[in-house]
Amino acid sequence: MKWAVVVFYILSVVHIHWRGKVRLPIGRQLFDHSSFMAPINIFMHWFSRVPSTPYLPVDTFKELKPLEENWEVIRAEAENLLRLQKIKASEKNDDAGFNSFFKNGWKRFYLKWYNASHPSAQELCPQTYALLAAIPSVKAAMFAELPPGGKLNPHRDPFAGSLRYHLGLATPNDDRCFIDVDGERHSWRDGQGVIFDETYIHWAINGSESDRIILFCDVERPMRYRWAQAVNRFLGRTMMTAAASPNEQGDQVGMVSKLFRVSFYAGKYRRAFKAWNKTLYKITKFGLIIGLAAAIYYI
Repeated sequence: MKWAVVVFYILSVVHIHWRGKVRLPIGRQLFDHSSFMAPINIFMHWFSRVPSTPYLPVDTFKELKPLEENWEVIRAEAENLLRLQKIKASEKNDDAGFNSFFKNGWKRFYLKWYNASHPSAQELCPQTYALLAAIPSVKAAMFAELPPGGKLNPHRDPFAGSLRYHLGLATPNDDRCFIDVDGERHSWRDGQGVIFDETYIHWAINGSESDRIILFCDVERPMRYRWAQAVNRFLGRTMMTAAASPNEQGDQVGMVSKLFRVSFYAGKYRRAFKAWNKTLYKITKFGLIIGLAAAIYYI
């Protein structure tokens, strides 16, 4: 039985690694969060009701149409937040999901995050908040800013239970500002939406001289069977809500983000060790992971 679990896990990681045309280096893939989530994500891919392609037609999700119809209303609230300097990086290192993006200038303001509560969104963006609340399939949403020169490095998102929707609000309308999903590029345009599968390798850059602000949403992946949809919904409600991060004091902070805050400061010592001796750091890291895997297997 244990060997069956190990083999299934290995096959799941292989599936994730070889999915699409673009892949992470094998050394990075082995320790990437997409490998740890591989058994869950292979379930999502197998029972998905939508095609396994990097991009999907926006009209596949007709419930999103009110967002595009009201994009100027949404943009006005985003620009007001920008003036108030509310679209910002995490101030307390308590954003487990997007912490690595902040070093390159990326900023966000949460509007919705699974079952977590963000009173600041309802107070500061009432119209956008109401539009999103009326679309149950939108599980998470935020305003996301990428400044001139900002870049997000190639990565996979950890959870395949959703698909990613971007709606251009205040963009450069310039082909130098784009996202690349599995080798296919899309340049944002004001008032235009795009849907892609964030479990393919993707990266983004703003090579223009203007800021880029979009509405960024996680839309629940449609599944072929009701029971599979229920599993997806349960995992999103439990795992993803635990990663909630606040905009302001009074917003909910999930347990994962609370623990991340502690691990961030502990990570300073890890980074110092890595800077001191990178080879020894890699050997130690590999040894700890092998030891953990062995402990799990023999337990």
